[in-house]
Amino acid sequence: MTAFSKLIRTTAFRLTLVYLFLFALFAASLLAYFAWNTHRLITDQITTTVNGEMEEISDIFSRRGLRGLVFTIENRALRPGANLYLITTPNGQAVAGNVGQLAPGVMATTGWSETFYRRLDDSDAPHHRALVRVAELSGGFRLLIGRDLEERRRLFGVVANAAQWSVLIVIVLGLGGGVFVARRVLRRIDAMTGTTQRIMAGDLSGRLPVGRSGDELDRLAENLNAMLERIEALMMGLKEVSDNIAHDLKTPLTRLRNRAEEALAKSHNEAEYRAALERTIEESDGLIRTFNALLMIARAESGQARGDMADFDAAEIAKGIHELYEPLAEDNGLTLKVDAAPAPLHGNRELISRALANLVENAIKYGRPPPEPQPLGADTVPPSGEIVIEARRDGDQVLLGVTDRGPGIPESDRKHAVQRFVRLEASRTQPGSGLGLSLASAVATLHGGELRLGDADPGLRATLAIPARAGDGLAVPTHTPEQTTA
Repeated sequence: MTAFSKLIRTTAFRLTLVYLFLFALFAASLLAYFAWNTHRLITDQITTTVNGEMEEISDIFSRRGLRGLVFTIENRALRPGANLYLITTPNGQAVAGNVGQLAPGVMATTGWSETFYRRLDDSDAPHHRALVRVAELSGGFRLLIGRDLEERRRLFGVVANAAQWSVLIVIVLGLGGGVFVARRVLRRIDAMTGTTQRIMAGDLSGRLPVGRSGDELDRLAENLNAMLERIEALMMGLKEVSDNIAHDLKTPLTRLRNRAEEALAKSHNEAEYRAALERTIEESDGLIRTFNALLMIARAESGQARGDMADFDAAEIAKGIHELYEPLAEDNGLTLKVDAAPAPLHGNRELISRALANLVENAIKYGRPPPEPQPLGADTVPPSGEIVIEARRDGDQVLLGVTDRGPGIPESDRKHAVQRFVRLEASRTQPGSGLGLSLASAVATLHGGELRLGDADPGLRATLAIPARAGDGLAVPTHTPEQTTA
């Protein structure tokens, strides 16, 4: 396809042609109306002048007779630029006037008509056109008074000529403007096409060029760039997940296989086989929990869970999580408390419950305060700590938070901590897959909120900040519903 064919196929060029046609049609209609109105005004002026003169001359005839009429006509016919005058007898013979020749039958009919004529002193000149009025006088005489239409013709010719040139100029300028606009748009479209081709080739870092005009193409490019950034982030996340799955699941799968192989090689009785199978099942449960967490994260990030949203009270979630995890916290030497006030929320109850449960599990694992120095020889007493679950309304947000008194997370590591399979504990002595904070962050993002990690001085304060449900008409039940755990 040639450059010219690409140019004329653009939407901008076709729209220019449409607008050009409409504008040319409008301009031609306007000029035609102007020419018609000018024609009408000149005709009205001629008829007014002729009618006035006809009344004046008829009055002279009634007062002074034929002699006075002839004398008046002869005098007026000699004036420069005089009107057309002609007096005829009842049998059609000319008596006086400056008209030498008329179209046949003009004098036979009274009233207005357009006719060809020739003046007496222009016998060799071509015929001219005039607007004349014929009136019958007493005695059968007829009087003709008219006006040459050359002035009207010349003015109409000027308007018609101007209209032709105007339409021609409009067409030329319109085509030129259309080519200019189409080429400008085509350059931008070609730039966008080149970028999309690089993106399709695998370069996800490419972005569409955005100008400074802020027009519809710039707005389209901005929206597409935002979409490309989201796609790039998702693809990078997918790559990271694939790498992390390959890395973090290789160890438990290898351990699972080794235990099964060890059981086959070293177990000699039913009890040893049973113990090996129990360890294998326990390891398999851990793998299943990891995959379930990954599926929940994918479900939250893809937005599939938006169809399961409903109205509920976030305080019920906090109280249910407290009831569920309080025994586990006590077994770990921790105190689990809840501070919840009615907080209407619209969202996915299952995912929000799972996210808050993950925050509590992390607090139980890592929320124990560091041991205080003990005197030499004294018995080491395991330190105890307090974990607080909060649920409250704060302006147009609902805050679901968990605060512990552990070592916390350094500010430099907080952004990294919400990524998949990230575990800041270098020794990895605690069970887990590093997906708890990642799931909580994905759930908060699904609901239009965010996961905030702050300093509790000492300890960590992890908060799910989610926009509150639209309206405050949620009736808060007085009973404690069944706890949902994902």
